[in-house]
Amino acid sequence: MIGNISLEAGHSYHHMGPGGRDILHWLSRIKLPRLALLILVMLCIVPLFTHYYLSKVETDLSNLDIHQTRSKLEGFHDFTSMKATELKARIEEMLGIKQSVSNELRELEAKRRRLHGEVSSLTQQIDELKLELSHQQMDLDRLKISVVQAQAAQKEAVERNTPELAPPKKVLSQNVPELVPPYPNTHTCRMFNCFDHSRCALTSGFPVYLYDPEEFPIVNQGWDIDGFLKTYIKHTLGYNAHLTLDPAAACIYIVLVGEALALSDDTKNLSVPLDIRKLQALPYWGGDGRNHVLLNLARRDLSVGAGNLFEKIDTGRAIIVQSTFLRENFRDDFDLIVPPILGPPGGDVWTECAHMLPARRRYLFSFQGEMQALKSSFTTHQIIDDAELDIVKVSLDENNLDNFIVQHLKDMNNGLTLDKFFIQFECIPASEEKKNHQVLDWSLCGTESSRKAILRESTFALILAPSNMSFLSTAAMQARLYEALRSGAIPVILGGDRIALSYKEVIAWRRAAIFLPKARVTEMHFLLRAVPDNDLLAMRRQGRILWERYFGTAQSVVDTIIAVLRNRLGIPPLPAPQTPSPSIFNSSFVPLKSDTIIAESDAEESLGPLEPPYPSPAYKRNYTIGLVQGYEMWNDWVNPFYLYPQLPFDTFLPSDAKFIGSEVGFRPISKGAGGAGKEFSESLGGNYPREQFTIVMLTYEREQVLINSLARLFGLPYLNKVVVVWNSPKPAAEDLRWPDIGVPIHIIKAKRNSLNNRFLPFDAIETEAVLSVDDDAHLRHDEIMFGFRVWREHRDRIVGFPGRFHAWDQNSHNAWNYNSNYSCELSMVLTGAAFIHKHYTYLYTHWLPQAIRDKVDEYMNCEDLAMNFLISHITRKPPVKVTSRWTFRCPGCPVSLSEDDTHFQERHKCINFFSQVFGYMPLLNTQYRADSVLFKTRIPHDKQKCFKFI
Repeated sequence: MIGNISLEAGHSYHHMGPGGRDILHWLSRIKLPRLALLILVMLCIVPLFTHYYLSKVETDLSNLDIHQTRSKLEGFHDFTSMKATELKARIEEMLGIKQSVSNELRELEAKRRRLHGEVSSLTQQIDELKLELSHQQMDLDRLKISVVQAQAAQKEAVERNTPELAPPKKVLSQNVPELVPPYPNTHTCRMFNCFDHSRCALTSGFPVYLYDPEEFPIVNQGWDIDGFLKTYIKHTLGYNAHLTLDPAAACIYIVLVGEALALSDDTKNLSVPLDIRKLQALPYWGGDGRNHVLLNLARRDLSVGAGNLFEKIDTGRAIIVQSTFLRENFRDDFDLIVPPILGPPGGDVWTECAHMLPARRRYLFSFQGEMQALKSSFTTHQIIDDAELDIVKVSLDENNLDNFIVQHLKDMNNGLTLDKFFIQFECIPASEEKKNHQVLDWSLCGTESSRKAILRESTFALILAPSNMSFLSTAAMQARLYEALRSGAIPVILGGDRIALSYKEVIAWRRAAIFLPKARVTEMHFLLRAVPDNDLLAMRRQGRILWERYFGTAQSVVDTIIAVLRNRLGIPPLPAPQTPSPSIFNSSFVPLKSDTIIAESDAEESLGPLEPPYPSPAYKRNYTIGLVQGYEMWNDWVNPFYLYPQLPFDTFLPSDAKFIGSEVGFRPISKGAGGAGKEFSESLGGNYPREQFTIVMLTYEREQVLINSLARLFGLPYLNKVVVVWNSPKPAAEDLRWPDIGVPIHIIKAKRNSLNNRFLPFDAIETEAVLSVDDDAHLRHDEIMFGFRVWREHRDRIVGFPGRFHAWDQNSHNAWNYNSNYSCELSMVLTGAAFIHKHYTYLYTHWLPQAIRDKVDEYMNCEDLAMNFLISHITRKPPVKVTSRWTFRCPGCPVSLSEDDTHFQERHKCINFFSQVFGYMPLLNTQYRADSVLFKTRIPHDKQKCFKFI
């Protein structure tokens, strides 16, 4: 029936679709019983049409926004009746709406992002303000502590009743010595009755005037002063800071007497060298020779009586300085026994010294010499009086003891002992004195080179006192002492109970030599075998130090003579020279400042008060150090020639003194009650008064690295100033911005590019403590503060962070290697991050052998090793390592010297060369490291540890 439905019946309903018209036409012809079936068909067809139109709408929604789709649905019937132009306009309108909506969405997204950025920025500002608040709170707390410290300092300044000391101001005499009658009893002269102290004020500086030997000769015709002495004494005195050209201001007047040389044999036999009339006619003699020093330095003739030029000559109140003295003529604590000048004029003398190891050498002891007749006043043309005959008789009796000694030593040499000796009692050829005169004393045998070779193989060197007991000292004996010390053979002085050695009033000879009465010769072998290796090497080391400082060169002998005389008067030395600190900026240039601050990550930890720069008190012991520590100054520190502003060896008070009468400058923790954390950070504490430290930083063409390192120092407590040594020949950029870290930054222009500049004693350094830091080292503030506090307890040592050690390479070269591996022992702390005392910068620059500084310049390396060698040599102590840091790295820094392939090879060579210069390896091993008290200790919640991370 459906197929019979007429489609044409629905044509009048043109407004309906074709399908709709067919359905209506079909419905008009169907019968009622079939209505249910029709409804069922309708229910199936209508959803199909609905799905068709809706799917078409969804397709349009995928291409157009919701507004356009809605417009299309609303105007669906309009599109069928629109013209093309209207439809085009409608489409353009819809596209414009789409573009407007897109722009609006973009603006909303940009606004959303901007607001999100503002929120992030404000959040960051909030965090920064919180951090700044904590910094400000910490600074406020520090300032409160600083105010308390300043109030204490002000109170101390008001109550102080001792003057602030400085280098001594010179108070000089204005007139030359007045003419007075000759002194009647010159043999009774002592400093209290024959010396004019009024010319030598404590603050005079001890000015010394030298009579020119060319202008004022004092020898008889036919004699002349040794040309070597005339030239080099003038030359060496020219280097001495005490020399003055103003005779009116002089404290003492030096007269060069000898060594006097006869121009012919006839002159030698018929006259004495010294012309007493010329001596007394010196323009400043003053009638009695007070404050004059007669300098007689024998150099060539080392026989028994050589150099005793003043026998039976009235020298008035003048001080006699020479090697040979008769016992009856020597005026104790007035005249001075010195060695003959046997060394070069000056310079390094380490090449002359033998290495100190092995401890026991081939020969247990050696002796080269023959008995020599007495050469004193007993010449063939003189008449011998009764007193002189008595001297001869005593000397002949003494000769019997010497014969016993000779026989005993020969028996030892031929005995069954396993020890070896080198003993030579006859020189070849035999001396004429032995053939023609009584055997009374000992002369030197062989050449200097042959004696040196034997002594370098000898553990001990036997020195026999003069057989003539009337001699207190002879040039020959002093020459033997000189040669023994130079070769590292420990002097054994047989008859040492009756002779005197050079500079005996200041040098502790028993630390470097063994003294035995001649009667104990039979016990000598037992005694020498009983000396253990450690004491043996200690004596050898001490002897070498004494020889290098006081005997080795003409310069050292002259300087020591003047220093002994000055020390005798209690006059302090002249201040040690400091190195000027010229700035890289001229006086008119103002460097730019930067506000950049690199804050510490753990800034909430209080590390100490912020104080204005406070230099270490200087020259407080000008007149007492020679009294209290004179022994150490001459025998341990071995530098009595200069006055230093401070020393790492200065004495300190007992703990109760800082509370009872001597509290000035002390800052005990919690006023003496002690405490942890907070109380600890408020005061410096310790056994020494308050002080600050100076950072010295060496840099070379790494400006930004330097600036960053300086910026990290902001807010560091107890920092006095930062000294930057500008090693580059290029000046700093004019637009370089220097951070304001709260303390002065002094940039020093170096004369040349040298790593030795790191340890120059710059006058800009005003504190005892010096923190030597590489420009690329990154130390936390708490590490620096901890290192500073540890250094205050070990002021004479290196205290720092990067540890190294020297290792023995016995498999390949039997030499030392430099090692930077992790180890449970170390022997060096590198000065790229370490505290040292400023005193060691003086010693490094003026006392350390020049050969070591030259090697540093040659390799452009090893200056830190040289400082370790120096301090360990002086103190005989290892360095102190603090915290767990072993090394330091600088990510992003330019390639440093330590990254060069040859760096370690050069350091191997350095430590072996340095040990040769010192004569032994001075570095000492240590297994000790310093960490903070209370570190990893469980303490109550209301207490703090000393340092949070240490």
